[in-house]
Amino acid sequence: MKKKRFYIPLIVIMLLAAAFLIYCEQYYHADSVALEALESDASVEVTRTDYGWLFDGPSESDALIFYPGAKVEETAYAPLMHQIAKRDMDVCLVKMPLRLAIFGAGKAEDVMKKHDYTNWYIGGHSLGGAMAADFAADHEAQLTGVVLLAAYPTKPLDDSLSAITIYGSEDGVLNLKNMEKGADLLPENHKSYVIEGGNHAQFGNYGKQKGDGEADISGVEQQRRTEELILRNT
Repeated sequence: MKKKRFYIPLIVIMLLAAAFLIYCEQYYHADSVALEALESDASVEVTRTDYGWLFDGPSESDALIFYPGAKVEETAYAPLMHQIAKRDMDVCLVKMPLRLAIFGAGKAEDVMKKHDYTNWYIGGHSLGGAMAADFAADHEAQLTGVVLLAAYPTKPLDDSLSAITIYGSEDGVLNLKNMEKGADLLPENHKSYVIEGGNHAQFGNYGKQKGDGEADISGVEQQRRTEELILRNT
């Protein structure tokens, strides 16, 4: 009788763990355009690293650490990261455990140990942005600024940090009420922008996302505007 009581909870735990792993394996994959952006060119050298990917452009002083959205293959953000690196800010694109940034929120610390930049920025998309903001709240002395794409902080960010939030007007995934509450946690000098016609998924290249709105602009255009806003405000 005692053995049966022991086995039942163990079986339940194993079933829950299996269900969770199945859930994590149902993720959004990078498209062919994203995979092409992983190729080096005359302006940006792309290198696979133990933390993910380095987009090494002309910058010698500034770098952005980027956390991907939940259940999104990190390489889906390669086109945007490549363009940012080309414009004088290198990018460290982080691969997350089980593609969930909640399990790798502290990875930025390891990234910063591997490179020598004067100005470190951290950012991310959706859940990745929230976890990047969490890291920034606890490590403000190591960072210059925060970049949040369709994301908001859950902890107060120090006024010493610059901060920019960007989201699409047609975003059907982002909780706007929570984003409004999160605005109170941003530094006083933060900037917020709405990309008219943009949605949630087009910050990356992974296709349509469940629950998202229909974009009125192309993904290329949404990412071009995003790149311009990030580089103008960092």
